[in-house]
Amino acid sequence: MGSFDLPWEPTPAAAPASPQPDNPASPPTQSPEELKEESRKIRRLQIVVNMVTQVIAQDHTVTVEQASEMVADTRRLALSMFPDKELAFNLIYWPRLQRLMRERYRMQ
Repeated sequence: MGSFDLPWEPTPAAAPASPQPDNPASPPTQSPEELKEESRKIRRLQIVVNMVTQVIAQDHTVTVEQASEMVADTRRLALSMFPDKELAFNLIYWPRLQRLMRERYRMQ
């Protein structure tokens, strides 16, 4: 599985060098600890999704029901870690998991 950027992943270019008090629409700056925690959560989610996709793709004893439950659990985990990022999950991970389920179980 390749590496890719997540929309909620902090990028140095996107963060302003200093807070802009005259622009109330700018997002609040995160402390180094908050950035580290967010990066840790992003990496954890990437690992979980990679593990789930590998198990579904490679373990031929996994039934479609078990695979569906793993996908649902992955979604719940992602939304519990990033509650306001459902759209990002739907755009990034959901198509990948759907494609895997279709290919593995010959689903329509």
